[in-house]
Amino acid sequence: MLIIKIIHYKSAKRKQITKIFAAEYKYPRKLLCGGTSRGMGGDSVNRYNIAVVGATGMVGRKFLTVLAQRKVPIDNLYLFASARSAGSSMDFGGKSYVVRELTPENVLKLSNMIDYALFSAGAAVSKVYAPLFVEAGATVVDNSSQWRMSEGVPLVVPEVNPEDAFCGSGIIANPNCSTIQAVAALAPLEREFGIERVVYSTYQAVSGAGMGGYNDLIDGVKGLPPRKFPHPIAYNILPHIDVFMEDGYTKEEWKMIVETRKILHRPDLRVTATTARVPVFYGHCESINVQLKSPCTAQRARQLLMDAKGVEVMDDPASNVYPLPILAEGRDEVFVGRIREDLSAPNALNMWVVADNIRKGAATNAVQIVELLISRKEAKGDV
Repeated sequence: MLIIKIIHYKSAKRKQITKIFAAEYKYPRKLLCGGTSRGMGGDSVNRYNIAVVGATGMVGRKFLTVLAQRKVPIDNLYLFASARSAGSSMDFGGKSYVVRELTPENVLKLSNMIDYALFSAGAAVSKVYAPLFVEAGATVVDNSSQWRMSEGVPLVVPEVNPEDAFCGSGIIANPNCSTIQAVAALAPLEREFGIERVVYSTYQAVSGAGMGGYNDLIDGVKGLPPRKFPHPIAYNILPHIDVFMEDGYTKEEWKMIVETRKILHRPDLRVTATTARVPVFYGHCESINVQLKSPCTAQRARQLLMDAKGVEVMDDPASNVYPLPILAEGRDEVFVGRIREDLSAPNALNMWVVADNIRKGAATNAVQIVELLISRKEAKGDV
């Protein structure tokens, strides 16, 4: 029960936990008290019309939180969801917005009135509606798996391959949550040394499966049977995320493999993965073993990661300092620790990588892509 109390806390409980960690475990207070990367901070002199598709879902709601926190300059905001949620109201920036039903007619009514559309409504919805929004004049950033491996659709992590965001034709894909944090840690090593092989072992939070997964953990602690997962997740670990494929890998594992290659522009890269679901609400954890093309000490890797955008190194094992999902929750950074040389293979390193799967693994990354597009547009004077 303790783990549930710690992770499923309210703000008052969070402050109490913060004091405990800061005092007893010597974590810097700034890493425990919440907060996000700066974002646009009101630097833009222009304002933009933004749509959120899937606005009432877990990631859709987080889109709105991140847009507000990063001060993206919004003129008009359009919220879309299914017929079940249409007509409900959502608050943003001190205003109340009515949720519109996602229909072709409602999209086309707004032709040339939407600059950017953030999608998190599943692959089937994105397949139909992302092209429709593009036809209506918007640039779509899609959080589903529908377009990630499509030819001509950029797959972007702004700290890793920002230039790819400008090479598309209306749709930009947001990578899988587990891939985003992994490549953020791998990219500095790829640039400096080149990568031969990557082995992923992941420990992924239940929120990655949406509200159904989240509720299965809450219900499981109460002794109730699961409705989302095939087995109980409370006090358990499931080596099964998404469907199993003919080769024995799950689709989640396949996503990590092919998306890593695409983002790093390394179609030849040898990658393997095992992904598991663990009883944590927020924060994916990954053990990454990476073999490089040339020697690299742990100290050199640590320095490269300390200098990397969007990465926070927490690596002082002697003081029990290393990344934890409870510390990553509510943060936009990718946390890396346990950096050490692999004594069993040449030019190889091990590291432990943690990030908030709903923020950096989904909503924040997508909003950062919009910020990239806005910055480029304004730098070119194309407003």
